[in-house]
Amino acid sequence: MSGRRGRAMRGLGLNVVGTLLVLAGIGLAAMTARGLLHYRAVASQHGGEVIDLGADAHSPAGRHGRMVRVVGTPKVVEAPHDPEFNQRVDTPVLVRQVEMFQWREVRFGGNVHYELDWVDRLVDASRFEDPKGHANPQSFPIGGRQFDAGLVRLGGFKLDPVLLHALPGTQRVEPDAAALPENLAASFSRYQDYLVTSARPGDPRLGDVRVSWSAVPLQQLTVVGRLDGDRLVAATDAADGKGYMVQVGDVPVLDVFPDLPVPPEFVWVRQILAVLLASLGAFLLLATQRHRPDGWLALGLGALVVGIVAGVLWLGDDAWAACVWLALAACGAAVTGWRLRRGR
Repeated sequence: MSGRRGRAMRGLGLNVVGTLLVLAGIGLAAMTARGLLHYRAVASQHGGEVIDLGADAHSPAGRHGRMVRVVGTPKVVEAPHDPEFNQRVDTPVLVRQVEMFQWREVRFGGNVHYELDWVDRLVDASRFEDPKGHANPQSFPIGGRQFDAGLVRLGGFKLDPVLLHALPGTQRVEPDAAALPENLAASFSRYQDYLVTSARPGDPRLGDVRVSWSAVPLQQLTVVGRLDGDRLVAATDAADGKGYMVQVGDVPVLDVFPDLPVPPEFVWVRQILAVLLASLGAFLLLATQRHRPDGWLALGLGALVVGIVAGVLWLGDDAWAACVWLALAACGAAVTGWRLRRGR
């Protein structure tokens, strides 16, 4: 009697442990799938899941259209050139600023006074409260402009103009007065970091012009963009309306996009472990039903239940992943059928 009760308790224990292991295998597969699906759903808002290529990477085969993260210092292959002033600088983007010495109306409380200052736009003196004696020039003799490098590379990739204009930072450029064309060399001279038309640069007069240049510095950057051949471009279909990101330094993907959840690690290990847990659970359950439990039958049952659950979760989101899991379930069903037929 005690022996029968002991076998019953042992069978109950095996059933409980076996059921828990099967559920653990199913749960692990489901949690892994849900974690990946959630990560991909959020990543799609920024253009898609990001492949981390790291420092100074080159275009990988078969990755066209995918989002990638690249780290490195941009290399200017074709430097921008300001043709009017004959200024060429080794920078991704060169910007010319033009200012004119003009009258400004300054209001402080109820008082109004006028002062001469450098301003980068035309100041309409006709709108002054007291325009008499404060007339300004009617136009700028030359305008400000932006000049892009003809070709900038980051690692093995060419940077698209959209990414080029997103490069952060600015620094003043010392102009090369010796490079000025003859027609401008007669009007402009070097003063500090400017080219000025002032006869006495330290004491400018109304209408004097000064020109300066600023450049985007060459520094280590992290760029996330979409692969288009050997070019990095913005993902125009991204839901965030941007489709790229540029940050200074070596910045991990999860810091570049703080809203991204942490994706599951060791995905393949977790998936294989899920099948093995479910198979081990099935083996223990079979041990209570058969004198000699069948390991192949247990493996087939484990693959069947885990494959069905994971395949259903991936349906509608990733057809390839769903097909792989459902194919595993089909293999599990085939092995299960084969062992059951042999058992009979």
